[in-house]
Amino acid sequence: MTQTAYPIANDSGAKRELGTAVRRGFMERCPNCGKGRLFRAYLKVVDSCPVCGEDLHYQRADDAPPYITMLVVGHIVVAGVLAAEEAWPKSPMWLGAIIWIWLTFVLSLLLLPRVKGALVGYQWALRMHGFGGPEKDAP
Repeated sequence: MTQTAYPIANDSGAKRELGTAVRRGFMERCPNCGKGRLFRAYLKVVDSCPVCGEDLHYQRADDAPPYITMLVVGHIVVAGVLAAEEAWPKSPMWLGAIIWIWLTFVLSLLLLPRVKGALVGYQWALRMHGFGGPEKDAP
C-alpha cells in the first residue's frame, strides 16, 4: 500500500506523506523530521521544531483531540465493563467502579497528547491552516 502525498500549487513542491506525518505526530515528534519534540508541555505545541526548524505554530487542534480521545476511551471502557460483567457477575460493584474509573482516567491522560500530535501531523501533511498551503501566501 502506498502513502498519498498532497502537493499544493504555491508550495515548494515537496511531498508530505500523510501516514508518516500522522505516525510521527502520534509518537509526539515533529511531523517533518521525526526527531524534534512536538510538545514543550503536556499539550502545548512548540512554535517551531528544535531540530529542523519547521514552523508548527499554525496548528489548530481545538476540540478534536479531546473528542477523539473520549470516543476511543469510551469504547474501550464500555466494552471492558460489559465483558467483566459477563465473566464475573457476582463481583462487588465498588470494585468495578474503582477499576473502570481509574482505567478511564489513565487511558485519557495517555492518549490525549498522542491524538493531538497525530492531528497536528495530519494538518501539516495536508498543508492546512498555514502549513505551506494557499493561506500562508495570502496577504
